[in-house]
Amino acid sequence: MQSSAARPRTTAVVLAGGTGQRVGLSIPKQLIKIAGKAVIEHTLAVFEKADDIDDVIVLMTPGYTAEIEKIVAKGGLRKVSRVIEGGATRNETTERAIAALSEGLAEGEERHVLFHDAVRPLLSQRVISDCVASLARHQAVDVAIPSADTIIVTRTHGEDGEFITDVPDRSRLRRGQTPQAFHLSTIRRAYEVAAGDPNFQATDDCSVVLKYLPDVPIHVVQGDEWNMKVTQPVDVYIADKLYQLASTAAPAQSDEAAYRELLTGTTMVVFGGSYGIGKDIAELAESHGATVYALGRSTTGTHVENPDHVSEALERAYAETGRIDHVVNTAGVLRIGRLAETDPEVIEEALRVNYLAPVHMARAAHKYLAETGGQLLLYTSSSYTRGRAEYSLYSSSKAAMVNLTQALADEWAGDNIRVNCVNPERTATPMRTKAFGQEPAGSLLSSEAVARTSLDVLLSTLTGHVIDVRQQDPTADASTAGSFDLALAASLDVGAVGE
Repeated sequence: MQSSAARPRTTAVVLAGGTGQRVGLSIPKQLIKIAGKAVIEHTLAVFEKADDIDDVIVLMTPGYTAEIEKIVAKGGLRKVSRVIEGGATRNETTERAIAALSEGLAEGEERHVLFHDAVRPLLSQRVISDCVASLARHQAVDVAIPSADTIIVTRTHGEDGEFITDVPDRSRLRRGQTPQAFHLSTIRRAYEVAAGDPNFQATDDCSVVLKYLPDVPIHVVQGDEWNMKVTQPVDVYIADKLYQLASTAAPAQSDEAAYRELLTGTTMVVFGGSYGIGKDIAELAESHGATVYALGRSTTGTHVENPDHVSEALERAYAETGRIDHVVNTAGVLRIGRLAETDPEVIEEALRVNYLAPVHMARAAHKYLAETGGQLLLYTSSSYTRGRAEYSLYSSSKAAMVNLTQALADEWAGDNIRVNCVNPERTATPMRTKAFGQEPAGSLLSSEAVARTSLDVLLSTLTGHVIDVRQQDPTADASTAGSFDLALAASLDVGAVGE
């Protein structure tokens, strides 16, 4: 990273002038909720965390600037300095941004600017850093990735339709992304020259420099497959799934003292705290200063399928400590067998414990968590992504936990309550051993590892996320070829069962 003294001030301009027509909505697409937050909120959070970015300007669809100002205030996005109405076209929106950036600059003073699509919320810090570093050597920078598809050039012949006229060499083709980065003086000059062209029209800013300042080379920074643009209905689904995969690593605290500082004086209620992941979470939180109520059928006689037991446990914790900051549910039952041959009593038990219990828990916990701005943490299994033969009850209830998490995160956002869901890979717990017997050493995650990640999630600002906990992070090398496909494949791991 360059020091701020060694480079001009660097501003990220988030271009949010689009509408939601292509995704079938009456609101701008950048306000669609993904993983519990509006798309643009995810995007702004990326730049908020970027050390190389000094401030952020948002160009928003006319009539919606107040919505962005609310998001900025609620999210504590300190780097957002201005929210401006965008223009009728991409060109006009960029021109308004250039004018805003030029205000107050002394003659000869330079500024660096990164123009980024608001609907690319999965931008990585690596791409931002590479763009800023490239601006130290180049006046214009684009971000692009190789094309995995063959590109064809066509021409329409009347009513006969389209015909191929050329197949360019794919090795030289790239798919453009954003940010596009410039010295402010360069992009301003390009638009000044373009203003003299009565036919001026462009869909991106690098093409303006390329056409009107042909002597200025445009450097290309390697993008990544995750930096997708949410423009079509299917993109909403894909982006949501990628957020689940990209949430593998919840932000960890710097050291043990930081955990103690955040947990001391808090109250945590853990349902399913008798053994396995729940017991480990309880012990870990208690060792760092939290007051923990670890509840279980075999230890405290707490039956999570009984709403009265749940309410009484929460009432007791609140009465004794005056607060509840975290409610965790690791309780669950895993019954294996063909559905047609399963006794009705077993079906009822699975539904009461795996689905209805978390629902009742959420209802009972809401008033306490609203007081503290706390978090409800649920658990799923990777079987939620693909129901598996002989544990249809378990898989379907775990899919429900994901949906419940995302719905409540949205529903409770105004109450400042966070709701997340941990998705452990196959984990060594008594429940799993009972169902599958002893398995090869080293083939399972330890419950302690899942507990540590769970604690990180509880202490984070995440909400609406499904956090994967895996022995090997599938997104660790997301910028390399094929990692996008590997990450999607990881979500369909046919052997993974949590708890």
